[in-house]
Amino acid sequence: MNQTSLPPFRERVEHALQDQELKSALVNAQKKFRTGRNQAAEDLGNVEEWRVRAEAIRAHTIQHLDYYLEQFSTNVEKKGGKVFFAETDQEAIDYVLRIAKEKKAKTVIKSKSMVSEEMHLNTCLEKIGVQPIESDLGEYIIQLAKEMPSHIIAPAIHKNRKQIAELFSKVAGETLPEDTPTLTRFARELLRKKFLQADIGISGCNFAIADSGAMILVSNEGNGRLTTTLPKTHIVLMGMERIVPSFEDVDVVLSLLPRSATGQRITSYVTALAGPKKDNDIDGPEEVHVIIVDNGRSNALGTKYQSILHCIRCGACLNVCPVYRHIGGHAYGGVYPGPIGAVLTPILKGFDGWEELPYASSLCGACTDVCPVKIPLHDMLIDLRNDQVESKRTDKFESFAFKTYASIMQRPSLYKLALKLSKYPLKPFTNQEGYIEKGVGPLKQWTKARDLPAPASTSFREWWQAEGKKGGKADG
Repeated sequence: MNQTSLPPFRERVEHALQDQELKSALVNAQKKFRTGRNQAAEDLGNVEEWRVRAEAIRAHTIQHLDYYLEQFSTNVEKKGGKVFFAETDQEAIDYVLRIAKEKKAKTVIKSKSMVSEEMHLNTCLEKIGVQPIESDLGEYIIQLAKEMPSHIIAPAIHKNRKQIAELFSKVAGETLPEDTPTLTRFARELLRKKFLQADIGISGCNFAIADSGAMILVSNEGNGRLTTTLPKTHIVLMGMERIVPSFEDVDVVLSLLPRSATGQRITSYVTALAGPKKDNDIDGPEEVHVIIVDNGRSNALGTKYQSILHCIRCGACLNVCPVYRHIGGHAYGGVYPGPIGAVLTPILKGFDGWEELPYASSLCGACTDVCPVKIPLHDMLIDLRNDQVESKRTDKFESFAFKTYASIMQRPSLYKLALKLSKYPLKPFTNQEGYIEKGVGPLKQWTKARDLPAPASTSFREWWQAEGKKGGKADG
């Protein structure tokens, strides 16, 4: 789905706010993930030292990204792999489709890849008659539902068992019960056949190790190993920032990734891949293609947003965000939801169509506090808002209102007068308890979700002056 086919942002938000099952699922999931992360941090003991170290590794790597990408590319090719640098998503798509046509592929099995979601790769494969099958259970569920991921690490977090049973029943051709063992058994048996039949395996890459040319995949289901081992051809889709200098460095970030994401010490499967199989190997792909994707990431290099490329895709910022808790992932419109998406999407794609995302935040700073690599997300959200103002992308009424506000705040006499007069135009909308329940104009959106306290009949300044005349005296 591209941006032009999406409903407007406010419609997406309104739709999400009306979905009670979604809200319930998000509250429960956030609580579980937050509790797990906090416990894991406590068990680690010195989590702040780990965060500082991880931040330093990511900052150093991105600062010298060209050097480490060249080193990684050289080492992959030494191991028999092929490397392609794709500046745009279309270049990456064209490369994948060319390989699929050369291999006369009928089916492609995929392990979870956010980069492939960026490209809408599944749709492109289907157009040339190739059937893509998502092997990650959450991704498989949303593929059947024809939806985008709702969360970075739990893409089907918004689906309950009843909804999943309905999706699986359509595939099975019979009504399946809603219990978890039955549903997981069905998915396991179906997907195992797909692994064996697939012509090509496509995976993401959690971390690429520059000095060895190895690639790290983490998963809890083992599907990553099957995807990268059984098909004769393996294609890796890798965001160009997904790189670390050495195994020592990956040890640090890999220690924080599962703890920050789900509270696990380590995921069930950590797989290191190093090129196609050798003559004495009993399994593995005959060809490995690594596609290193830019797709807007270089927009952040050398700017105040460069540290957004430090992200290790743990989803911790989503798990603490009050806005995400109310509207879920699809309301953001892009592949990356939550605070990371609110920052990353406008950087990758520009503001056109994504102007609202930097404002989809309460600026509480919780996202920055939990980020394992210390990305200042809430500062970046403010900077993006400022960029929009500086580029004159704001609404004319909003611009006029803030200029008027600034003028009044710079003139004490005007401020006092405005304070005294403000209660009169709002009086018809104020209830007996002193709240505005149904505002008009700019207040309308605010009062749709909460009551707004009306200006007091007596301001603090007026009260203080009156008390002072009775004997009280203000300092200064």
